[in-house]
Amino acid sequence: MRVAITATANNYQEMMDGRFGRAPYFLVFDTQGKTWTAHENFANAGLEHGAGIQTAQFVEKLGVNALISGFVGPKALQVLRANQIKIYCVEPGKVQDIMMAFLEGHYNEYFAPNEKKGE
Repeated sequence: MRVAITATANNYQEMMDGRFGRAPYFLVFDTQGKTWTAHENFANAGLEHGAGIQTAQFVEKLGVNALISGFVGPKALQVLRANQIKIYCVEPGKVQDIMMAFLEGHYNEYFAPNEKKGE
């Protein structure tokens, strides 16, 4: 499984970014290989309009099965769902700690933009 997390920097020891469309980085963890890769989202994060949809398309191209962020808007949610990407919205913290909690099954899948965060 490949899991993307919105991040403030390109390092898994840094903080998760609570914004989906405007997150500067996405860190992808491969659960089989136990490896991290960092992907810049600068172009989409700087968009005046449509950052969420463009970022959702960017995330789909990363080939992930799941996404962890603080909030995903309705249009981006629709794009991610259409690509069978599971979404988990959680409170910000260190990326590494959030991934450990995810792997331990502490988060619930997020289905609608007005739901509470899935802890």
